[in-house]
Amino acid sequence: MCTGLPRTACPLRLIALCILLSHAAAYFGLTGREPLVFLPGPFANEPPNGKAHLKQCEQMTLTRRQKRLCRREPGLAETLRESVRLSLLECRYQFRNERWNCSMDGRGSLLKRGFKETAFLLAVSSAALSHALAKACSSGRMERCTCDDSPGLQHREAWQWGVCGDNLKYSTKFLKKFLGQKRVSKDLRAQIDAHNINVGIRAVKSGLKTTCKCHGVSGSCAVRTCWKQLSPFQDTGHLLKYRYDTAARVHSVTNSATGETELAGPRRHSNTVPRPRPTELVFLEESPSFCRPSRFSPGTAGRPCSKDTSCSSLCCGRGYNTALRLTTLSCHCQVRWCCHVECQTCLREEEVYTCKKH
Repeated sequence: MCTGLPRTACPLRLIALCILLSHAAAYFGLTGREPLVFLPGPFANEPPNGKAHLKQCEQMTLTRRQKRLCRREPGLAETLRESVRLSLLECRYQFRNERWNCSMDGRGSLLKRGFKETAFLLAVSSAALSHALAKACSSGRMERCTCDDSPGLQHREAWQWGVCGDNLKYSTKFLKKFLGQKRVSKDLRAQIDAHNINVGIRAVKSGLKTTCKCHGVSGSCAVRTCWKQLSPFQDTGHLLKYRYDTAARVHSVTNSATGETELAGPRRHSNTVPRPRPTELVFLEESPSFCRPSRFSPGTAGRPCSKDTSCSSLCCGRGYNTALRLTTLSCHCQVRWCCHVECQTCLREEEVYTCKKH
């Protein structure tokens, strides 16, 4: 199941989520031991009733222990699917103007390598799962967790928790249990994967805020209702994209005091060997150009681009084709009594640019 990968690295790769979009429907996948497994689609809009979730758990390629956890937790299967949707949409949005646009073509080869793109996939997948679990708790879709109940807030005795907060505390605890991360392997790649997974979880935590609402006569704040609320996942995606852009290349060193293998990044301001920061994405090897078709991506030929901003980079010096396209838009809109807006439909001709093949 972990062909081509160190055995110690495999459990840490359970979080890699990969997607295959067909012409008719989307098929979403969550990994078990192998990072490239597809779940049947489409998704139901409503949570499964009765024991339907048991069938969904069986359809996923998970370890025996993970399937047991899935069966014990109604709502988990749908939450796993939601996390896949989140990670896919956010990855594609953040890389829409990059040479690698989160394409899943060649995903097997990509996930076996220590590129920056692999680091981002691991981080955004763990972040999406952590976010989706916390939201599932607060929305009542998970039976074994409820609203956030974090202690230690200022003047809590004067506050009332009238809104269900996002339970990130439970989410993080359950996620580590689900992935089975107990101890970090001595294998360099396993350490890198574990580090990037935790960067994703930390990114979600950084967006957890306390939101309060005042209650009282004439707008006074005699009593405040407060709850924990996660930032929109796109904020987490922006942060992880920044981490990708500033990712550090690492190597392994042996700690002379303990004899343990540790990650080491580039030297910054001293002669000491620096460890990567807990919030810093790390990678092992330089990425390919992604310009032409390879086992890592389909290349950039035919990709739409912006003449002024992205064509030069996306097209890799091959140039671009220009075509005219007619688009429809609403125009000449008027407000009719009382509250109805009427618009005409207009045609507009616009130029479209796509990267050349040669």
